[in-house]
Amino acid sequence: MISGLSGAGRSSAADNLEDLGWFVIDNLPAPLFSKILELTTGIGSPVDRIALVIGSGPYQEEVVHGIHSLRATGSRVRVLFLDAATDTLVRRYEATRRRHPHTGIDRLGEAIEAERGVLEAVKAEADVVVDTSELNVHQLRARLVDLFGDEGPDRGMQVTVTSFGYKHGLPLDVDLVLDCRFLPNPHWVDELRPLTGLDPAVRDYVLGQEVAHEFLERLDQLLVMLLPAYVAEGKAYLTIAMGCTGGRHRSVIMAEELGVALKEHGFVATVTHRDIDK
Repeated sequence: MISGLSGAGRSSAADNLEDLGWFVIDNLPAPLFSKILELTTGIGSPVDRIALVIGSGPYQEEVVHGIHSLRATGSRVRVLFLDAATDTLVRRYEATRRRHPHTGIDRLGEAIEAERGVLEAVKAEADVVVDTSELNVHQLRARLVDLFGDEGPDRGMQVTVTSFGYKHGLPLDVDLVLDCRFLPNPHWVDELRPLTGLDPAVRDYVLGQEVAHEFLERLDQLLVMLLPAYVAEGKAYLTIAMGCTGGRHRSVIMAEELGVALKEHGFVATVTHRDIDK
């Protein structure tokens, strides 16, 4: 199920899932949600994956009830919520000159905030929230391929690790945030400053610090406890963010190291670096 703010990428997400082989239905009324199961459970049905695109109409309580009803059937139900900063959505609407669905409100920013409030209950049901503020259409597609390109009943919990820079703002679509600014900063080493955490020299500098190894060891112990608990609670997607000042050095290295550790624990892990080129 694809929901989210108008202008945050619902249509693009639907097109991408359709390209990945999903049967996409747009604006299906909530009372008919249960009927879609007939498409997948019928004998000889060619449809095994359905994506419902949910708008921000006035019947959000019915949408939440419909989600609960689908989950109660035992079917594999995943809710994707697309979010974006208000100023980003304003720029997108001004660029396209489209009318916002909440047309009864004069100011565009206020209309966006009103829609945000209407969708709060649906967002609370989301298995994964994707902030599209900094994503272009190609980056959004890559994110959706990571999440849903190989969606299957035995895939298990998917984990995404992303590095970021605090000076560029906290990511909005993460579950856990870990601050790496206590580590020695390669930015203050002249020969390392122009490099990134993907360069061996920077990696050796950061991981050469005893505190870096102690941090990774204790983080691993924490994850040994947390990951099975998340799985037991039925969590399908987990996003962990590693932050440093600029998002180019320390957080990149820690994110890469965490990605390796997660795979050793048997989890599907994708590592991204939001601010490495800034």
